[in-house]
Amino acid sequence: MASDKSYRAMVEKVIKDGPHGPYAVASSEELGSITFSLEPPVWQEDDYPEPGTEVVLSKIIKKRAGWRARLGRYVTPSDEQKHQQ
Repeated sequence: MASDKSYRAMVEKVIKDGPHGPYAVASSEELGSITFSLEPPVWQEDDYPEPGTEVVLSKIIKKRAGWRARLGRYVTPSDEQKHQQ
């Protein structure tokens, strides 16, 4: 079962032509490397993130090759307010 907790992570690299479609790899202080698809319904934005962009990843699962996020989006101002509390 995927975790409902959200993790903030920094995009490290974007692969636009991966074997299973476009994806990105982000780094989280808590989990380390997290991979996520850039296709809907996983990536919820209209454009791809760039390296150095902070994102919010959730529905995290552990696979043989590492952590995978099944939901991702950009950080919003309301995330900043929650993070500071």
